[in-house]
Amino acid sequence: MSTLKGFLAPKTPSGNSAIIPEMPWHYSGTLLTVEYLTDPANVRAILPAELELADEQPGAVALIWADWQSCSDDFEELLDPDRSQYMETFVVVRCKYEGVTYSRCVAIWVTKDFAMARGWFQGYPKKLGSMHATRVYNRGKATPRLEAGAKFGASLAAYDHRLASAKVTLTGPVESNGFVNGHKMLHSRWVPSITPGAGNSLDQLITMGGVDLDLGQAWGGTAELTLGDSQWDELGSLLPVEKILGGYYREVGTTFNGGSLVADLGSNPSV
Repeated sequence: MSTLKGFLAPKTPSGNSAIIPEMPWHYSGTLLTVEYLTDPANVRAILPAELELADEQPGAVALIWADWQSCSDDFEELLDPDRSQYMETFVVVRCKYEGVTYSRCVAIWVTKDFAMARGWFQGYPKKLGSMHATRVYNRGKATPRLEAGAKFGASLAAYDHRLASAKVTLTGPVESNGFVNGHKMLHSRWVPSITPGAGNSLDQLITMGGVDLDLGQAWGGTAELTLGDSQWDELGSLLPVEKILGGYYREVGTTFNGGSLVADLGSNPSV
């Protein structure tokens, strides 16, 4: 009998059918970010009990549109672009655990199944959605340039319901593309037991971050942001906007090659 292979399902003798390949995973893309303040009580309400609010600006939120091209170590996905190109929009807050401040993704929508599976492995609460953001090109008139006055737009929808609309107007170069998404991520990974009422078979806090960072010049500016809800998503009511802090654009490159366990909160592999 042959040995079945695959980083995640489905496993086959070759392993070629797995929805995602072995790590490391490389990413190149752009981030369009709007940071804003909400009531800290809204952030507290979406954090699990074992986490605390950040000490400074605990109500800070970042909504980020990422336009990615990704691949594994053999770079084969780049020659089949449907397997490498995708977009995602994610919501980041900050939190504290045992005295350390982390960033934490509390909502995220993506356009491809492989990106969703990869995110669930990492503890991102990914769902499928539809999103668009203005792109920068170096030729022609149908593009903004990275210069003061450049305008960007972005949208997010899921199940055909609009959840977010944003506009960013650049004013000049800045040191970073915001502070909310500037720490290592602290995520929850859990799997409910197949036995009803038996709790979770997997329940972990894990942390991770990128390596081999390759960052372009960050640009900052002013921003507008409108959030909404549907019967399937609660973005606008969970983290409503009280005050816009700013908008940012940046080219980024990074590699993910694993994380580490912070706390095992009671996994029970027997169920």
